[in-house]
Amino acid sequence: MASGHRDPDRWWHGGVFYQIYPRSFADSDGDGVGDLPGIIAKLDHLARLGIRGVWLSPVTCSPNRDWGYDVSDYRDIDPAYGTLDDLDTLVHEAGRRDIRILMDLVPNHTSDQHAWFVDALSGRDSVHRDYYVWADPKPDGSPPNNWMSIFGGPAWELDRASGQYFLHNFEGAQPDLNWWNEDVRREFDDILRFWWDRGVAGFRIDVCNMMIKDKELRDNPPATGDDPLEQQFMGVRAVYNTDRPEAHDILRRWRAIADAYDPERLLIGETNVEQLPTLVQFYGAGRDELHGGFNFVFINAPFEAAALRTVVEGTEALIPEGAWPIWTGSNHDVSRLSTRWAGGDPAKVKVALLVLLTLRGTPFLYQGDEIGLTDGPIERGDVLDEVGARFWPYYKGRDAERTPMPWSGGPGGGFSAPGVRTWLPMADPAVCNVADQEGDPDSVLEFCRRVIAARAASDDLAVGAYGSLDSAEGTWAFSRGAGTTVLLNMSNAAAVFDGVRGTVAVATGRALEGTGIEGDLVLPAWSGAVVAR
Repeated sequence: MASGHRDPDRWWHGGVFYQIYPRSFADSDGDGVGDLPGIIAKLDHLARLGIRGVWLSPVTCSPNRDWGYDVSDYRDIDPAYGTLDDLDTLVHEAGRRDIRILMDLVPNHTSDQHAWFVDALSGRDSVHRDYYVWADPKPDGSPPNNWMSIFGGPAWELDRASGQYFLHNFEGAQPDLNWWNEDVRREFDDILRFWWDRGVAGFRIDVCNMMIKDKELRDNPPATGDDPLEQQFMGVRAVYNTDRPEAHDILRRWRAIADAYDPERLLIGETNVEQLPTLVQFYGAGRDELHGGFNFVFINAPFEAAALRTVVEGTEALIPEGAWPIWTGSNHDVSRLSTRWAGGDPAKVKVALLVLLTLRGTPFLYQGDEIGLTDGPIERGDVLDEVGARFWPYYKGRDAERTPMPWSGGPGGGFSAPGVRTWLPMADPAVCNVADQEGDPDSVLEFCRRVIAARAASDDLAVGAYGSLDSAEGTWAFSRGAGTTVLLNMSNAAAVFDGVRGTVAVATGRALEGTGIEGDLVLPAWSGAVVAR
């Protein structure tokens, strides 16, 4: 939207979203596991922050082999988190604060405990057999092809009773659905409507680029030195079991359903692809597939001005007209930005937040980003993530970015009652917590609030066009809309930005805010400012 005027029908454009990992957000009943009533109790924190939308990682029923991403019932809430009534209350209470709730949809696979798969195991002629991807072994009894699981080992599991293999691109307990089957497509049409009719505002779609596989189940080609490291480890390049063009047919079908609602429901994709041209394909023509796709090229870039700028400007150049970027620096599968990008340095955390919250597009904060929370302390004996258990110590898994949210500095950190053993170890809450940063104008939390407030008050920052501006090495300068400039010094020395005119609306250095600038602006190392004319 280059005009810089907000469209009330596209409310998410100007808003800031927030990802909650429910097990680790707030524990209301003292069992060490976060839950929906805990989230409800913390909605005022999100409202004060200025959040307009919340994405919940899975809260549907699951045996938790992959912590919610192995769904055993798509239409009910896991008892660990509460009930359907609790979900309804959350949607209602969030709505009272002008916050909308998105849920996580996991369409690539189910749990092996889902009723569909239990029935599929009963025989080749079972009603739900074709809901999953089955294939006969090769003549020597080996798997049907050379596809490898992302979690390690072959992507096929032999069902000895029927003599066929089933596909699992993740854990063996997560059998892949057969999206060539029209019955599967109808099931998910109904699942979408079930939640949207309850007032859920949309979905984040798990691995939406992997839903459909090559119909002929062809072997993947050998990996080369140019392929991503994980594919080199597997020995094959994932060509036929991911990023298939037919996935776009499913997204167009879902977008038609979403557009039939008033207000329309959102489809945000986990588009974990290696190249920007592949990412933008998931936007279709701009208004007929995803409303937004997470930009993993950006997430995986080094925290350097030139690297991030290249990704942003490449995205801006490729994204279809009418489409809208999505930006984030952390999530439940990726080391928190405070650790990965900032090395725990609050000054760098503020710069990272300033980047996320001033780019054209919708930013997603991951719980704890707003206080500069770092990854938690995970030792080998703490590991719950199956991937970490399998690959430790070469890859320690995803537990560190999933540790509980510290709300206060005392025992239990305000997440759970004092003395309760939390499901994952909590980092020392006295080091970093919400309560200690409340009201401290120099804290990461109060800075984050000021940036979000500045964004909400400015059409330029909310929806204005992105424009590239020349700047020195180690810095990044860009315009937003007709009258706003973002200046970032991402280097270890002071930097001069020349020709700056206007008033500093918000800055990482609070003393600079409200200052009028006519000419050169000197920014210290690892700092930034937003200047409005």
